[in-house]
Amino acid sequence: MVIEMVPVAAEDKTVLGNLVQLHQYDFSDVRGYDVTPHGTFVYRFLDHYFTEDDREACVVIIDGTLAGFSMTRGLDDGVRRVSEFFVLRRHRRLGAGRTAARLMFRRHPGPWTLAFDHANHSAARFWPGVVASAADGPIRCEDRHPPDVGYSGSWLRFRISASDEESQHLTLR
Repeated sequence: MVIEMVPVAAEDKTVLGNLVQLHQYDFSDVRGYDVTPHGTFVYRFLDHYFTEDDREACVVIIDGTLAGFSMTRGLDDGVRRVSEFFVLRRHRRLGAGRTAARLMFRRHPGPWTLAFDHANHSAARFWPGVVASAADGPIRCEDRHPPDVGYSGSWLRFRISASDEESQHLTLR
């Protein structure tokens, strides 16, 4: 299985928007999202990924087929944050998400942060292991709870070293 991370061009914004709808649907049982009267979920940051230089959206391609996306952004302190990460259910639990996440991290060596909702049990199982296998050095984990934040979750901070391999795709066997 060949997995690639391909930056989303402005002309493919609707493709990303469609994938975001699937992500929001998956997340609706965790956060209680409802659809609008138009039958869609609200995601107010999509345009920012095409107008702000510090943001990057990539699609996940598996064996030539669209299979998910990542959205990351640079923070003022130089840390890169995972804003959204999604792999279609058909490709989950096969190692594709783990590989795609590693490719996402490789795109921006340096300090990273990500957060996951404690109610999102899949993410709580996925991210600690992925980060542990990709990080160079210690991983700082902090649990936060309301009223300090909007939801109970874990925040991970870690560093990704520059890779000798500049490849934007990996083969998963």
